Amino acid sequence: MRDRPTLADVAERAGVSRALVSIVMREVPGASDATRAHVRRAAEELGYRPDPRARMLRSQRSRLLGVVFTAGQEFHAALVDGVYRAAEARGYDVLLGCVTPHHTEQKSVATLLDDRCEALLLVGSELPARRLAELDARLPVIALARKIRGVDAVRSDDALGAALAVDHLAALGHCAVSFLDGGRAPGAAERRGGIRRAAAATGIAVTVLPGGLSEREGAAAARSMLEKDLPTAVFAFNDRCALGVIDVFLRAGISVPGDVSVIGYDDSPLAGLAHVDLTTVGQDSATLADLAVARAITRIEDPPATTVDQVCEPKLVVRGSTAPPRP
Repeated sequence: MRDRPTLADVAERAGVSRALVSIVMREVPGASDATRAHVRRAAEELGYRPDPRARMLRSQRSRLLGVVFTAGQEFHAALVDGVYRAAEARGYDVLLGCVTPHHTEQKSVATLLDDRCEALLLVGSELPARRLAELDARLPVIALARKIRGVDAVRSDDALGAALAVDHLAALGHCAVSFLDGGRAPGAAERRGGIRRAAAATGIAVTVLPGGLSEREGAAAARSMLEKDLPTAVFAFNDRCALGVIDVFLRAGISVPGDVSVIGYDDSPLAGLAHVDLTTVGQDSATLADLAVARAITRIEDPPATTVDQVCEPKLVVRGSTAPPRP
């Protein structure tokens, strides 16, 4: 395998000194425009790219934002994409730490700290509030998609989102809904509260059942519902859970939405597929990501005295998985 081109290689190709190549690559005074163009052309011909790690070591700042997210969560992936765009527009780079069944959030955070990230954006963090406060004392921490005190938070109004779903079902004529709960996941408590308040206001009856964040957990909840009298509507904690419900219902000959209406949460790309057509509560991932990046950079460059809790309004996205109940 060919070695990566060096400054010396570029200097030899351009017929200039290594010091002059360094001046051009560092974009500091000391070379004419014509010389800069000549050296850059030689670098392009060789495929030379400056080593960002070396540049980082020369500088007291890394301009790196560390992002921790959970593998398999499409909403997390959408937020990460938004963070990339928002960071690049502001002259920052992004390093990722991924949480998997065999790689914890704490390990991901430790790696990003070792890589000299200037701020951490933690998507759906499940770390204790005390641990987040300890981290925030070292560098800016932004909690994305989680309501929490003590550190900066950027999130959707989950209580409002849940209320939008319940109001939609009530307007269709449903008298009862089964909510598949998210347990202790970020946002779950707020959604439970929003559902209860909306149910009281509309007169719709709500039954809270164990759910979860994955298709597997949604499928398990659906199988348990098949053993009892089916509700006319199911509100799942997120789109993945809703997809698991729909899959089990369809395999059992239960029509969606003919027999049971189903609503998800997040408006993930899968929800909009023609064969899924899932009614869901949409979160504005681009705006959430932009607010989080902006707050992180503000904390880095001009630290404010207090923390903020920035909240975005979700919206109901009505598709074909909900309909009025059968008489």
